[in-house]
Amino acid sequence: MTNETTNNPLLCNPETGVCEIPNLQIEEPLISEQNNTEVVKIIYFTDPICSSCWGIEPQLRKLKLEYNSAIEIEYRMGGLLPDWSYNSGGISKPSDVAHHWDEVSIYYDMPIDGDIWLEDPLDSSYPPSIAFKAASLQDSDKALLFLRELREMVFLKKINIAKWENIALAAQKVGLDVKQLKIDFEGKAKILFQDDLKLARQYGVRGFPTLFFINNSGNKETVYGSQPYVIYEKAIAKIQPDISKKAYSKSWEAIFSKFETLTAREFSELTETPRKESEAVLHHLTERGVLKQFSTKNGAIWKRAK
Repeated sequence: MTNETTNNPLLCNPETGVCEIPNLQIEEPLISEQNNTEVVKIIYFTDPICSSCWGIEPQLRKLKLEYNSAIEIEYRMGGLLPDWSYNSGGISKPSDVAHHWDEVSIYYDMPIDGDIWLEDPLDSSYPPSIAFKAASLQDSDKALLFLRELREMVFLKKINIAKWENIALAAQKVGLDVKQLKIDFEGKAKILFQDDLKLARQYGVRGFPTLFFINNSGNKETVYGSQPYVIYEKAIAKIQPDISKKAYSKSWEAIFSKFETLTAREFSELTETPRKESEAVLHHLTERGVLKQFSTKNGAIWKRAK
């Protein structure tokens, strides 16, 4: 890995699957974490513009389906890109990221259009991160839909999600109260975001995605980066050997009733359809008029036709 790669957090390392924060000051790591529930708690440190985090969406969605109420995922924002002035040397401007995003799109087999860094680059990932914390104050389920919408906007539609008008559009689409979101965005959510940054330092988080799996005895397993699904399963099984998985319907109708949008890689993972066949199935359903397809230069995403 070149020195340039280590100097900019947006240049994620596909081999490790991590978007790493350079020159991060780590506080004393926490020795243990309390989990007072019977479920396995997953503390997930992420960022709305982390390409490696977009890369693990298929795995996370499958975990939610297979383990259902036996796991609880707690989303924490990590602050991947404060601004462009803090990078010393190496990649120094947004346009340098464009080609890299196109490359990781192919590596993770998830559609990402790097041209946003040429056309309407973000100056920070803090605004969408704070907006997620504001959304969480309203409704935790809608907040996750909101985060997904923000990611689709930035990775597929080349929309700058650091701008309030675009954040507001995403909030409106998922049914959040936009006026309240703005109030919390400018107030409580900033404090909650700073709490997340502090917690990341306490946990020794150096990059994203980072997932901590914790059982009710406080035993902890850590998975760094975008990894195959089996790695996350092993982490759960190690701390909770008696955990049971839930059977779920793998029909396209059932999967699209659970998730509004799906990429071909996600559809393959969730329906256990071979990856080469998954795209053909989705194209066939599009031709039938039951799905709609949104295409980018690096792949597509599908949703049910209304």
